[in-house]
Amino acid sequence: MKKIFYFIILLAVFSSCSDELNQLPISSATTETFYKSTNDFLQGVNAVYADLRAYPDRQLNLSETRSDNLYAVSDGGVRDWEGINSFHKTIAANPYITEAWLTNYNGIYRANVVLDQLVKNGTIITDVTLRKRLEAEAKFLRATYYFDLVRSFGKVPLIITPISVSEALSIPQSPVTDIYALILSDLQFATENLSETNAAADKGRATKYSAKGLLALVYMTRSGPTYNIDGPGLGLNEWSQAITLLNSIIDSKKYSFLPSYSNIFSYTNENNPEVIFDIQYITGLSPVLGSTFAWLLVPDAYFQSKGKAIQGGLTIRPVAETLINSFEPGDVRKTFSIQSGYVYNGVSEPRSFFVKYVDLTKVPTNRLDWPINFIAQRYTDILMLKAECILHGASGTQAEVDAIVNQVRTRAGLTTPVANVTLPQLMAERQKEFMGEGLRWNDLVRSGLVETIMPDWITAEDIQKQIQPFQTNYIIYPIPQSEIDVKGGLYTQNAGY
Repeated sequence: MKKIFYFIILLAVFSSCSDELNQLPISSATTETFYKSTNDFLQGVNAVYADLRAYPDRQLNLSETRSDNLYAVSDGGVRDWEGINSFHKTIAANPYITEAWLTNYNGIYRANVVLDQLVKNGTIITDVTLRKRLEAEAKFLRATYYFDLVRSFGKVPLIITPISVSEALSIPQSPVTDIYALILSDLQFATENLSETNAAADKGRATKYSAKGLLALVYMTRSGPTYNIDGPGLGLNEWSQAITLLNSIIDSKKYSFLPSYSNIFSYTNENNPEVIFDIQYITGLSPVLGSTFAWLLVPDAYFQSKGKAIQGGLTIRPVAETLINSFEPGDVRKTFSIQSGYVYNGVSEPRSFFVKYVDLTKVPTNRLDWPINFIAQRYTDILMLKAECILHGASGTQAEVDAIVNQVRTRAGLTTPVANVTLPQLMAERQKEFMGEGLRWNDLVRSGLVETIMPDWITAEDIQKQIQPFQTNYIIYPIPQSEIDVKGGLYTQNAGY
């Protein structure tokens, strides 16, 4: 698989500390020595991209698993995902949660280093357009990391310059509104200074339209209900701001709706017209820079049943029966994305699981080196987000909403059109369209449906009686215990944990 640009991890320069509040800073002397050419800045920005490598796994572990898409309770032995799925209160030390905090802050630190050096040494880059683009890429990525943090944890420390560990020990959590202020500022700069398209050598870098897509989603998320918690929803009415950005992407004609659902995710059709922003990987290198998300929700015994080596998915995270039963006959999304059991060594596994990203002809010898990108933004999502904005009162008509949903359904092989689509119906269609892509939990929270859907789902699905009663406090995760313990009283643990 050909990849375009490398996520260069500059280990000698960008060192980090895995068990402190924030990453160890590179010394000012080292920084001043390193940033001496345009290529140095390019490598510095590439290092900021590098922290996206775990982003897909995180969305599957923290959003997909948390949602009503999976019934990931214990099947023998304690798994890290069980507490996520089952709303356990004692998950502050969960490694998935800790990873979300540390990796996002590592990306923020790297972005801050680049932005700081652009101020101090940026005139080295004589091409002013390139200089602005690199600043815009760093700000797009910093906004991405902070948005992931605010949706996961709510109030978090706001850090906009490179700081030392001792300095980090004096920075408390900031209000969600302050985090959003930085996110909006960064993304607005990115929309104004990123390129509309990238040259072939720069595929995978952020563009003006990926920044607009993320900014639209930020406005929509801010417009979601507050649930009376310090979470991502602020109850604002910014649907009109969002739809203006979404329409700009649609009207650009840079992207298009693929007629084949499976072709969106084909290993031989990457960077297709559906892709607005994806996480790029390259295989066959040392250190390994391939992906791992393809097998994350797939049990190892399934690969063994196909004569392949185990990958790392361990045991099964079954697709919820309520989701399986929601599909209409002939829906190609179900047959493409869900594997209905298997037999290995004479033992039958009847439960279903997601295989959306698995091509059995592409299974690598190294389970950490899968040759597939992760689509973080795609055109169908932009269309359906537009429909969501219209249903919330933004400019548009019911006919437009219905047309978007019917376009999606037709591609899925469904011939019966729908009319007068409501918000719950739209979100149900999004569930089927984007299952296994890590969007579902945030969709439920943003739409305000999480309070009704999750309790009803637990009642219908939890045959093992393992899931705790849903509380709105569980919309966000606890601050990692390792961060709470670094300095007593610096952070306040999120309610409910």
